[in-house]
Amino acid sequence: MSSASWLNLPADSLFGLANLPYGVFTTADRSARTGVAIGDYVLDLAAATGDAVHSTGSLNAFLARGPEGWAALRERTTEWLTDERWQPAIEPHLIRRADVALQLPIDIADYVDFYSSLHHAENLGRMFRPGSPPLTLNWRYLPVGYHGRAGTVQVSGAPVIRPRGQRRPAAESAPTFGPSERLDIEAEVGFVVGVPSEPGRPVPVGAFDQHVFGVCLVNDWSARDLQAWEYVPLGPFLGKSFLTSISPWVVPLAALEAARVRPPSREPEPLPYLRDADPWGLDITLEVFVNGALVSRPPFAGMYWTGAQQLAHLTVNGANVRTGDLYASGTISGPNRHERGSLIELSWNGTDPVVLSDGRTRTFLEDGDEVTITATAPGPHGARIGFGEVTGRIHPALPADPG
Repeated sequence: MSSASWLNLPADSLFGLANLPYGVFTTADRSARTGVAIGDYVLDLAAATGDAVHSTGSLNAFLARGPEGWAALRERTTEWLTDERWQPAIEPHLIRRADVALQLPIDIADYVDFYSSLHHAENLGRMFRPGSPPLTLNWRYLPVGYHGRAGTVQVSGAPVIRPRGQRRPAAESAPTFGPSERLDIEAEVGFVVGVPSEPGRPVPVGAFDQHVFGVCLVNDWSARDLQAWEYVPLGPFLGKSFLTSISPWVVPLAALEAARVRPPSREPEPLPYLRDADPWGLDITLEVFVNGALVSRPPFAGMYWTGAQQLAHLTVNGANVRTGDLYASGTISGPNRHERGSLIELSWNGTDPVVLSDGRTRTFLEDGDEVTITATAPGPHGARIGFGEVTGRIHPALPADPG
């Protein structure tokens, strides 16, 4: 079997044989089914396999089959796309990506968001707790997180309607109500759970790839003014829950072996349940664009806590995970300004505006702005793995209810 595809893919294709990400798509004449991205095409798995699991409109049923099922289909798909004997049978099931509409790839069971970038946490600490240590006492001991709202996770392209809520200007003693004036982004990586765990049984760090199928991109839109007023004492709520956007393609962990790296050194040493002899740091580079202008390149390789440690912590109290659970890394930021994954950091809480390529400036998002996050990672033999993109355009707040 050849290592090249009979599709004659360009050498620099981000959706090459080393990737094979999964998504859910529709066409003008057919309902939602599962597909694999290959080059400029989508392979219709429902038609190619005849397996009803790929006609459900969601990846969940396939993800529940676990690592053996994932590996078997990946091997089979690779053979179909490399062995010319399969070309007559498979070619009719290839559809140009430009001709499909991509859907939310999973039915979200639960959504958890973490706060695992050292540089992001230190930046926010310096902004809001000047004169105090930038990190809270617990930060280096555990992956801090909060439980989000699964029902407002939507696929890339969904409109971002400016949220309303309470916000208290710094000079005022009481809050006002209205549209958020400090709408922000958070560039993140998300982990998609395939195999559930049993209630009461924590998932050890070494079992990460037995439960997590793959990775997607996440933009955890944030209303900073709503968040600042509400978060004491229980943390994020309405400032986060209005929308979280994810990319339509889920890149399997199997495609990311060449991207594995050791995470940064940790001091103090994590508690035993968070120690990982075979760590899952990932060398993923994100790019953030505002109205087409590149404003940041956050490096995921520098994240303090890995996806494996986040899963171990998420379940250590006995909480179980389910097929379709999504948990996100938290904002990804590096040590340099051009590596910060949120506007609140890039503009230093509005005091140092970001200059776009057309000369306009931004501190926070304005109506009509469009944000796109993309990412790549190393693949085998010098290839690059792509994650697609997660995009959203800001729409004005809906009119207030006259009642």
